Amino acid sequence: MLARTCCFALQGVEGIPVTVEAFVSGGQSIFNLVGLPDAAVRESRDRVFAALKNNGFAVPTGRVTVSLSPADVRKEGAAFDLSIAVALIIATRQVRPVDVSGILLMGELSLDGRLVPVRGTLSQVISAHEHGIREVIMPAENAPEVQAVQGMRVYPAHTLYEAVMHLTGAAPLLAQEQKSYEECLRERDITCDMRSIRGQLGARRALEVAAAGGHNMLMVGVPGSGKTMLARCLPGILPDMTLEEAFETTRIHSAAGILPPGQGLLTERPFRTPHHSASMPSLVGGGANAMPGEISLAHNGVLFLDELPEYSRTALEALRQPLEDGVCTVTRVRAHTQYLSRCMLVASMNPCPCGYFGSTVRQCRCGSHEIRRYLDRISGPLLDRIDIHIEVDAVPVSEITADAAGESSETVRQRVEAARKIQQQRFRTAGITCNAQMTNKHIEELARMSEAAKGLLTRATEKYALSMRGYTRLIKVARTIADLRGDAEISAPAMAEAIQYRMLDAKYWNR
Repeated sequence: MLARTCCFALQGVEGIPVTVEAFVSGGQSIFNLVGLPDAAVRESRDRVFAALKNNGFAVPTGRVTVSLSPADVRKEGAAFDLSIAVALIIATRQVRPVDVSGILLMGELSLDGRLVPVRGTLSQVISAHEHGIREVIMPAENAPEVQAVQGMRVYPAHTLYEAVMHLTGAAPLLAQEQKSYEECLRERDITCDMRSIRGQLGARRALEVAAAGGHNMLMVGVPGSGKTMLARCLPGILPDMTLEEAFETTRIHSAAGILPPGQGLLTERPFRTPHHSASMPSLVGGGANAMPGEISLAHNGVLFLDELPEYSRTALEALRQPLEDGVCTVTRVRAHTQYLSRCMLVASMNPCPCGYFGSTVRQCRCGSHEIRRYLDRISGPLLDRIDIHIEVDAVPVSEITADAAGESSETVRQRVEAARKIQQQRFRTAGITCNAQMTNKHIEELARMSEAAKGLLTRATEKYALSMRGYTRLIKVARTIADLRGDAEISAPAMAEAIQYRMLDAKYWNR
C-alpha cells in the first residue's frame, strides 16, 4: 500500500515542502530510502524501526521504498523521522487509512519512540503556513518556539504513539494555546541596566546616539574603563523588536540550532560576542552546509567585537560587505543561501598593546613603532564603516564610589524610541527603518541641513580628509542627533557633535 505524509526541508532559513511517500510490497526484505538524503536521513531507518517496535507497532517486512520528493532537493537532519514513521504505519495498514497530507509532521525519533527536538522549527512552520497548511505535530520541546505564529494549530507530542493516536482520533492531543506578540514582549528581561554605569557621560551619550540611529560604534580606551559593560547595556536601550524582526531573528537562530529546548520566540535583541580567535567562516557563515555566522546571528541586534585588533585581518575584512548590504551570501559546493545581517557593529580596543597610551592613570611602555603596528591591524575601509568613534578613559574612584546612580536603561530607551518613531515616519515609504540605512538618495531627499551645518561639514571633510563614505556617515549621525533634539533639519550643533565622533580616526590613525 502507498501512503503520503508532509514535512519540510530546511534551506538556510527557508522551508521547502517535501512529500514523504512510503510503499510496502511483498518479497525479500529490502529498505530503500531515495530523494537525495544526507547521512542523518539515511540513518533514520534504524531509528524509525526501533521506535515502531518499542511503541507497539509492527516493523514493515518485504520490499520497503521511502521517497522524499522533490528528489533534487538535498534533505538534511533528522526532522523527517516522524513523517517517515507515520507513512510506514499507514502503508502497512496498522491503523485505519487517514488523510494526513495537510498536516505538517516533524521531529526526530529516539529508539524508544520519544520525539526529540529539531532545529529550524519556526522556519518550517512559517513556510507550512505560507503553503496553506494549518496543523502541525511536533516535539513538545519545540512548541514554545512557534507560540507567536498565528493561524496554526500546534499539537505538541512526546512520543510517536501519541502522534499516531491523535491522527487516528483515538486520543486527540490538546492544541497549544498561541500567544500574541504583546504577551511575548512582556516576558522580556533587561540583563544589563545603564543605571549601574558610573561616570562615562560622553560614552553614554554616544551609546544613545548609536541606538537611536542604528549606527556602528568603536570604543577606544584603557583596560577596565567600562567598554564591555557599555556595550552590554546597548540591547536594553534599543527599541522593542517588531513581530517581523522577531521572526527573522528567531528563524536564523533556529536554523543554526542554537535555540535552547523550550525557548520561545526571541523578543530581546541578540547580543553576540565571538572570541577574537574566531575564523572568517564563523563570523560571516560557512561550513559544509552553509550555516549562518555571527554577523547573521546578530541580525536586528548587536555584534560586539572586543579587542578588535586581535581578530584575524581576513575575518575583519570579510565583515565589510555584510555590514554595508545587510545581507550575507554564503556559497559552498553543496549549498548556497543568503542570511540577513542587518546589525549594529560595536567594537572595543585598547589604544596600544599595553593598553595605556594616552592614559592619565598609568604610563604607557610601548614604543611608537609597536603602537603603529598595533593600530594598523584595523584597516581604513573597516574604520570608514564605523560611524561613531569614542574615547573611553578610566573612571575616577570618586565617581565609582558616589551614591548617585545614572539614568536607567528604561529612561534612555524612551528617548531612543521617540527618535526611532520620527525615523519611521520619515522612511514610511522608503523601505528602511533607521538613519544608518539611508542611501545617498535618501540623504539628498530627507536629510536637510542648515547653511551653518553645511559649512561645518565641508570644513571637517577637508580638514580630516574624509572619504565620501565618511562624509555621508557624518550626515547620518548628525540626522540622528537632530532627531534626538527634535529638530526638523540638521543644525550646526548637531553637525558639530557628529564631527566629534569622527576625530579619533585622525588622532590615532592619522588618516
